Amino acid sequence: MAGGVWGPARGAPVGALTLTALAEGIRASRGQPWGPPAPGPQLQPEPEPSAGEPGRAATAPTAGGEPLSPPPPQEPALGVPQQTPWSSWEEGALADLAVYTAACLEEAGFVGTQATALTLSSALEARGHRLEDQVHGLVRGLLAQVPHLAEGRPRRAALRVLSALALEHSGDVVSALLRCSPAPNRAATELWRSLSRNQRVNGQVLVQLLWALKGSAGSQLEALAATRALGEMLAVSGCVGATRGFYPHLLLVLVTQLHKLAWDAHPPDTPKVWAPSHRGPPHSHASCTVEALKALLTGDGGRMVVTCMEQAGGWRRLVGARTHLEGVLLLASALVAHADHHLRGLFADLLPRLRSTDDAQRLTAMAFFTGLLQSRPTARLLREEVILERLRTWQGDPEPTVRWLGLLGLGHLALNCGKVRHATTLLPALLGALGEGDPRLVDAALGALQRVLLRPRAPVRLLSVELRPRLPPLLDDARDSVRASAVGLLGTLVRRGRGGLRVGLRRPLRKLVLQSLVPLLLRLHDPSPDTAESAEWTLACCDQALPWGLLEEVGTEAHYHSPEALSRVCHRLVQWYPSHVPSFLSQTQGYLRSPQSPLRLAATLLTGFLVHHSSPSHVNQDLLDSLFQDLGRLQSDPEPAVVAAARVSGQQVALLARVQPQPCGWRLPRPGRPSCLPARPPPVYADSPFQHCSLPGRWGCSGPG
Repeated sequence: MAGGVWGPARGAPVGALTLTALAEGIRASRGQPWGPPAPGPQLQPEPEPSAGEPGRAATAPTAGGEPLSPPPPQEPALGVPQQTPWSSWEEGALADLAVYTAACLEEAGFVGTQATALTLSSALEARGHRLEDQVHGLVRGLLAQVPHLAEGRPRRAALRVLSALALEHSGDVVSALLRCSPAPNRAATELWRSLSRNQRVNGQVLVQLLWALKGSAGSQLEALAATRALGEMLAVSGCVGATRGFYPHLLLVLVTQLHKLAWDAHPPDTPKVWAPSHRGPPHSHASCTVEALKALLTGDGGRMVVTCMEQAGGWRRLVGARTHLEGVLLLASALVAHADHHLRGLFADLLPRLRSTDDAQRLTAMAFFTGLLQSRPTARLLREEVILERLRTWQGDPEPTVRWLGLLGLGHLALNCGKVRHATTLLPALLGALGEGDPRLVDAALGALQRVLLRPRAPVRLLSVELRPRLPPLLDDARDSVRASAVGLLGTLVRRGRGGLRVGLRRPLRKLVLQSLVPLLLRLHDPSPDTAESAEWTLACCDQALPWGLLEEVGTEAHYHSPEALSRVCHRLVQWYPSHVPSFLSQTQGYLRSPQSPLRLAATLLTGFLVHHSSPSHVNQDLLDSLFQDLGRLQSDPEPAVVAAARVSGQQVALLARVQPQPCGWRLPRPGRPSCLPARPPPVYADSPFQHCSLPGRWGCSGPG
C-alpha cells in the first residue's frame, strides 16, 4: 500500500517527475496531439526509497534510481486510454502526483497547491482507478487544507480533486469522509456539498451513504455521520433528483432509523410520558435524521408534506418512543394528500418489510402500509381480499400495537370501498375490539365503524342492534378519547338512520337513542371539551331525527348551563316518553355518585327537574326513596354548589312522595272539579359556579315556557 509514503517522510515532493511532463502524458493518454516524440523527458534520478516504504516499487516504475525511459513512440488509440503504452508510466506519475498533492494539502498556503490539484484532478479523470490506496490520504489532506484555501480557483481546484476521486472510488471517498469527520465541522460540510453539486457523482455518493446508514446498526457514531452527510447533500438544490430509483427506500430507512433511535434511548415499557417540548433522544442524532427527511421531502416538491407535519406535530411524534407510529401515520397521510407520485414505490418497497424479523422495521412498515390504504389507487395495487386477509391476521397478533394498526387499516379499507363489502368479516372484528382494554384499539374500532356508516348502503339496522349493548357503557368510559368517539359514533348512526326514525321505523335505533338520552344530556357538562362538543352535536342529530323541537334548549344548556333550558328539555321528555321516566331517573341517579363535580351538579339539577315535571303515577315509591337517600348524601359534598342543588332537588322528591297515590281508595279527580293534589312549587337553583354565562334573574324556573 502506498499510503505509508504520505507527509514529510516522503522526501522530495515531486520525485523524478515534473508537472509539464505529467501534463503531456495525460494529454497523450486522452488521444490529444502532442509534439514530436522525444527520447523522453529530461528527468533527474530520484533517491532510492527507504526500506520503510512498503509498496513503493509497485507504484513507481523508477524504483532503484534508474532513469525513466519511455517506450517507442506509438499513436495512442482514441477512446481506449487503458490500452496505451503509457499506462505503466502514468501509474507511477499518478502515484507521485498523489504524494505531492497530499503534501501540498497538508501545508496551508503552499504555492503549488492550485496547480497540483488541477493536474491531479485531470489525471484522476483519465486514470482514476489507479489510486485506490491513496484515496484516504487525499481525503484527509482535503479536510485539513480546504478551510485554509482562498475562495475561488484554489478552493475549487481542491474540491475538484474530491469529485474526481468519487467518480471512480465513491465507496472509498464516502468511507474516508465518514471516518475523518465523525463530529460536525465546516470543512466536511463543504466537501459533502461539493459532491452534491456534481451531478456526475452525487447519485453514487448518496447510494454509498444509504448503504453506510443501513450497515451501521452497531455504530451510533457512523450512523450519525452518515445521517448528517445525507442531510447536507439533500439540502443542496437539485440533489434529490439523484435519488430517483431509490427515493422510497431512502425515505423508509430514515423513518426506521428514527424508530430505532427512539427505542434505544427510551424503551416504550418505561413509564416516562413524552412532553410536547421534548425533541427526542438523542437530540443531535434524531434532529439530524428529521432534517434529512425534511430536505428529502422539500427537494422533491413536498413542501406541503413538511408543513402538514409541522402543523400536526408529526415531527415531534416521530422522535418519541410512544408516539413514533402515530408520526408515521401522519407522514403517510400527508404523502397521500400532497405527494402521491411516490406512493406506488413506497407501497412496493414496504411489502417485504412487513415480514421482517426486526421489530422497528416491521412496525414502521405496518404503519406506512396502514396509512397508504387511505389512497384508493394505492390500495388497488393489491386485491381487496389479500389486504383484508392481512389485516385480519394482524387482529390475532398478541401485540396490541399490531392489532391497533390492523383496526386502522380496516377503517381505511372501509372508507375506500365504493360500498360496504365484506361486512361479515369487517364488522365482527370491529365490534369485538370495542371490549379491548387499550384505548387506542377502542378508538380505532369506533373510528372504523364511523367510516363504515359513511359509505353507501351502510348496515344501519345491523349496527343499531349490535351497538345497543356495547355503546352505552362506552358513553361513560373513564378515557376521554373513548367517550368522545363513542358519542360521535352514536350521532353518526342517528344521522344515517334519521329517515326511518321520522316515519316510525328503526325501532332498535330508537331504543338506543332513548337509552343514551340521559348520558348525552349530562355529557354536555363533561370536563373534556371534545366529549361536550360531541354530545351537543349528537343531541342536535337526535333532535332532527326525532322532532323534539329542542335544538335551541340543547344549545343553551351546552353553552350557558341554563337551568331554564334544562327545565324545558325535561318537560318535553316527560310529555313525549312518560313510560321512560323511571329509566331516566335511574340513569341520572348513577351520576350522583360521579367523582367529577360538574357531572354531580348536572345530575342533581336533572333529577330535580325530572321529578318536578313527572306525574305521581310515573314514579314508584321505592325509586323516590332511593333518590332521596342519594341526594341526602350529597349534603356533605365538598362542592357548595352541589350541596345547595341537592337540597332543592331533595325537596322536589319529598313533594312528589307526599302526593303519591294510595294503594286503596285513590281515584282520579272528576272532570270540572279542581284536583285535590297540592300544587308543587318549581325548583329554584343558584347560579352555576362552573360557567357564569347565563343572564341574571333567569335561574328561577317556573316551568317550561
